[in-house]
Amino acid sequence: MIEIAVVGAHLTGLPLNHELVALGGTFLRATGTRPCYRLFALAGGPPRRPGLLRVAPREGASIAAEVWALPEEGFGRFVAAIPGPLCIGTLLLADGTAPKGFLVEPEGLHGAEDITRFGGWRAFLAAVAAPTTA
Repeated sequence: MIEIAVVGAHLTGLPLNHELVALGGTFLRATGTRPCYRLFALAGGPPRRPGLLRVAPREGASIAAEVWALPEEGFGRFVAAIPGPLCIGTLLLADGTAPKGFLVEPEGLHGAEDITRFGGWRAFLAAVAAPTTA
């Protein structure tokens, strides 16, 4: 099994989680990244997608993540289907592990909104869905 960290639409209960499950994925744990990432809401969709960008430690924050395990064949099929500007790299997690996970290429940030202040994709989606008061 190969561990993969997800921070967006592949999180449990979100629109693309079924892709992990269909490939034999198993949820392992919820954690966060080390505070060296910025999170962006990418332009385009649906579904809405985030982009995680590694930055200098004092320029980032911890971002909520889930770690899943995929069989080798499932991992290969999963990674092969990832559209740019997303890519797979090594994520540094708060629990001391460094699994493979989603990152975004800097070019993909054109038109994106920096949503690091929310600390994670779910919190961002909740804030966007919440009614605003005048």
